[in-house]
Amino acid sequence: MPKTWSLISRVLPASLMVMFVLGPVWAQPSPTVRIRGTIEAIDGSLLAVKSREGTEMKVRLTDNVAVFGVAKTAISEIKPGSYIGVSAMPEPDGTQRALAVQIFPESQRGVAEGFRPWDLRPNSTMTNATVAETVAGTDGQIILVKYKDGEKKVVVPPDTPIVSFIAGDRSELKPGARIIIFSATRKEDGSLEAARVNVGRDGITPPM
Repeated sequence: MPKTWSLISRVLPASLMVMFVLGPVWAQPSPTVRIRGTIEAIDGSLLAVKSREGTEMKVRLTDNVAVFGVAKTAISEIKPGSYIGVSAMPEPDGTQRALAVQIFPESQRGVAEGFRPWDLRPNSTMTNATVAETVAGTDGQIILVKYKDGEKKVVVPPDTPIVSFIAGDRSELKPGARIIIFSATRKEDGSLEAARVNVGRDGITPPM
């Protein structure tokens, strides 16, 4: 066998193996965008939204889009065992001072569980976790939440917005409604697509 073909016969299988291993790395998931804003118009499955930053955006809804109402609720609804999301600011002692608390329905227990940076304010955080205990404190309600990798102590001041997610339908998506889309997918052509929209009920702005 000529030396050239001998070299190719050794190199080619190795190259194919590298491509096989790296293939899943190349198939990166589509980037997502978080959108907070107000619906300006709706045309079929296309929403025209003005973001809180003033940007005009077009968002196409999937055929099976899930719509959830965001409704005000009382802090007394936060009980041991509740699955909640807390947007907060970290305190020097390691506790989290709540900016808003959302109570998930039982069907969404475990969604996005954990602790992560958030973009409600600079340096804010988000914790999705189960309430372990809740007690009254001098600065508000003190809630201990636990998630799969840890736990956080959260102080909820008296003026903190408390909301719950309630299953809704597309009829709630109308001009003037204030919404938050946690994860709109940016498609290859640059367009945005959403499989879930959360809309404030009774004129409220989703506080998260």
